[in-house]
Amino acid sequence: MPSPYRAIFAAPGAKAFSAAGLVGRLPLAMTGVGVLAMISELTGRYRLAGLVAATIALAAAALGPQISRLVDRHGQTKVLRPATLVSVASGTGLILCATAGAPVWTLFVFAAGVGCVPSVGSMVRARWAAIYQGRGELHTAYSWESIVDELCFIAGPPLAIGLSTAWFPAAGPLLAGLFLMTGVFWLTAQKATEPIPAPREHHTPGSAMASRGLQVLVVTFVATGAIFGSVEVISVAFAEEQGNKAASSIALAVYAAGSCLAGLVFGLLRLKGSPGRRWLLGVCAMAVSTIPLLFVGNLVALSLALFVAGLAIAPTMVTTMGLVGSHVPSAKLTEGMTWVSTGLAVGVALGSGAAGVAVDEWGAQTAYGVPGVAGLLAAVVAFVGYRRLSRPATTREGQRVDEHDQHAERDANLA
Repeated sequence: MPSPYRAIFAAPGAKAFSAAGLVGRLPLAMTGVGVLAMISELTGRYRLAGLVAATIALAAAALGPQISRLVDRHGQTKVLRPATLVSVASGTGLILCATAGAPVWTLFVFAAGVGCVPSVGSMVRARWAAIYQGRGELHTAYSWESIVDELCFIAGPPLAIGLSTAWFPAAGPLLAGLFLMTGVFWLTAQKATEPIPAPREHHTPGSAMASRGLQVLVVTFVATGAIFGSVEVISVAFAEEQGNKAASSIALAVYAAGSCLAGLVFGLLRLKGSPGRRWLLGVCAMAVSTIPLLFVGNLVALSLALFVAGLAIAPTMVTTMGLVGSHVPSAKLTEGMTWVSTGLAVGVALGSGAAGVAVDEWGAQTAYGVPGVAGLLAAVVAFVGYRRLSRPATTREGQRVDEHDQHAERDANLA
């Protein structure tokens, strides 16, 4: 491991909570595509499969920030375990209804319950922020977690799609629920590195979304999420049209591999200049990278185009998380990070739904216009909102926890 990455893991407990986060985040890459594969295998209806997957994403978008707000107030352990149990129980109900051929409305009811899933990535990043807040190591730590995100997207789709197509249709979602339970309970068992909730007097009324800078990030990432959601659905359909549906998992893994490689390199850099400008360039690069998808003619070309498209993802995500820390109070940091994930989830839902309709109506090749439109919208919003990001929010009295006191208490816990 390159030395900057080795250095961040010198902190006690860092390896363990990052590993738990990897396991707990695998469902992020498995649940949507696993449900898509399961329902399309059982019914042959991509429209229905895309809408059910979109329901999960929308429910997660609605519930995720509320769960994270409770975490900021009460701590990770007290909140994450009950939320995870609700999500896993709902996932079990969805699987039973889908395999039994239950009425369609039952799929949507249980899909909404699956959305009660905690943002494990935000929880892990909050632990890194508690250790390295205000230090250069935080950039490397966030880069590492973006690499972990992409490792999940490399391993997750092949597991979910491969198991659902080669073993039995529900295998992917079933394994995703198991990973979620294992990761969350492992993470919350690690008390020493759990961020200390801010004192009650430091919790200002209202949501972290009151920040104008965060609003720009979230709205932009709605469009960015639509890129991801539509690419996922269309790539599965494209591979099926090519006569090899299971190969879509390889193409999506290559997509994540491009992002993983870029994130690894990005974490080694010590960048100067405006983070807002880097973020704007990253969003524009993601938008431009969707154009070649319109011209792919086979699975090899698709994989190559997706690899190139993935190169812009991790650096943009790392920069985004850094900007969140500049625009929200530290007492609402987990919530702020989750709102970014929420924007992505809403976009994934919209992109999945639009892509499912486009595939049914015009076929997979033409449907790749959906991520192209989403990329254009992301770039437009980023340009319009750029000035808000160039002026970090001013820290007001009482908004941030006294970092000296928090680090002192953490050192006592670790000792």
